[in-house]
Amino acid sequence: MAERGAPTLSLPADWPANRDPILALNRMGSFDWDLDTGLLSMDAQAHEIFDVTPEEYDGHAVSLAPRVPGGEGHRLDALVARAIKEGRENYGTYIRLRRRDGTLRWVYTQGYIRRDETGRPRRVFGIIRDATEELDDIAGREERAAREAARRDQTNVVQITTAALAHAHTVQDVIDVVKDTHGLPLLGSTSLVLGLVEAGRIRLVAEGPEGASVPGTRITRIDEPYPMSEAVRTLSPRFIESAQDFADLYPILWPHITGLDITSAAYLPLIAQGRPIGGMGLLYSGRHGFSTEERNVLVALGSSIAQSLQRAMLYEQEKDLAQGLQQAMLPRTIPSVPGADVAVRYRSGYAGGSLGRDIGGDWYDLIPLPGGRVGAVIGDVQGHDTHAAAVMGQLRIVLRAYAAEGHTPATVMARASIFLRELDTDRFATCLYAEADLSTGVVQVVRAGHIDPLVRTGDGACRRVEVEGGLPLGLSAEFGSLEYPVCAMELDPGQSLILCTDGLVEQPGADLDDGMRALAASVAAGPDDVRALADRLIALAEARGGDDDVA
Repeated sequence: MAERGAPTLSLPADWPANRDPILALNRMGSFDWDLDTGLLSMDAQAHEIFDVTPEEYDGHAVSLAPRVPGGEGHRLDALVARAIKEGRENYGTYIRLRRRDGTLRWVYTQGYIRRDETGRPRRVFGIIRDATEELDDIAGREERAAREAARRDQTNVVQITTAALAHAHTVQDVIDVVKDTHGLPLLGSTSLVLGLVEAGRIRLVAEGPEGASVPGTRITRIDEPYPMSEAVRTLSPRFIESAQDFADLYPILWPHITGLDITSAAYLPLIAQGRPIGGMGLLYSGRHGFSTEERNVLVALGSSIAQSLQRAMLYEQEKDLAQGLQQAMLPRTIPSVPGADVAVRYRSGYAGGSLGRDIGGDWYDLIPLPGGRVGAVIGDVQGHDTHAAAVMGQLRIVLRAYAAEGHTPATVMARASIFLRELDTDRFATCLYAEADLSTGVVQVVRAGHIDPLVRTGDGACRRVEVEGGLPLGLSAEFGSLEYPVCAMELDPGQSLILCTDGLVEQPGADLDDGMRALAASVAAGPDDVRALADRLIALAEARGGDDDVA
């Protein structure tokens, strides 16, 4: 009997509520064995497997002993006892059962041990199924093993291609994967063609080997009588199982490929989000027909390629949008400033070949002011996406407006921080604003979480100017700390002020101070002309690569 007050035991969450029909469909029976009472309940399928009727069976496990030969019963008891002793949650084994006519049948049983909160085993429930054919039919097992090996090989094709496609970010990347990752040998095809849907037409964008496409079919209408057009039009794969089928179904195309010794072909629609974006054709020599497994593998391959193509198309669209947005947000030209030589350079964090969007939040600006003064701005909005670029553009505009209104550098920075705080964004930005009086050489600098500027003297030496700063824009307004100390310095004729973002300084595994010292050394060793110096610094950033923007 169950102990008084023992916790209620329950089936695991993933055990079906109405399991009998589900298991019966798979010719499986189920059982539930109460270890406290010894009662073992079975469903109808389990009764059939044990070859006992519900009227004959009294619910006690020992009543099944006549159906389990002695050696088999001892082995099963030992297996269950060992599983319970070792604290395992389940066991499984093959055993033989004796039918009422005396014949022996193999069955497979798998049990799940459930314990109460003290760890005591309370119930064993599980499944049982007839496994006679599975174990006795050796030839069948070998055939199944061969089919399984073939399925694994075919699945391997999809996995290899999918793994390669995971690194494809542009349409050309996808095309290169389909053509150049040993795809044809793996797929066993003689040739391949790949087309994209554009304005009601299919334009071939890849072929392998070179010259595999039929002349005159590089651009075709979707309603034309070609197998790829049919696959795209109907959203269904088209399997051509013999050369005769090819000739009968597509008499216009067949004469052009008879020299390729094509014996079968598969044309797959490339479907993404329910709409066709292209098609792929695989042509085979010396092969006839496609098994169900082969068809499923090819359909899966087409789906993988379609998803990669859609991702690449979206990436390219976003990249174009991002580049246009970035170009619109940054100054189109830098105004000439009498009395000063100015050079600006910008490098996208992804122009060097890294993966991701070709956009960021770095910006710069030069603002002519009354009285022979000029303001220089350098900043970096958190993130590398279109939102960062949009925030950057708005900040550039308001900083220019506040400076043009005649506010002091500290006020310009404080108002920009309040503006960013009031935007519907969680981004912050670092910024440095320098306002120079070109008649006196006096420069007032304020810094909002940005890296310090550098000054190169007339003799070529370069030093870091440590500027006491405030919190980044947005954060200073968030925390009510809008004071931005002003650092005043004086530039002599021939001296240069260098403002940059952290992409020019930071390197993986290197300290920021080390990066600043390395930058100062590069500036000191660079050419005297500011434009040539800017070219040198951006070239160093290009050579180093990295994911961050540089301004």
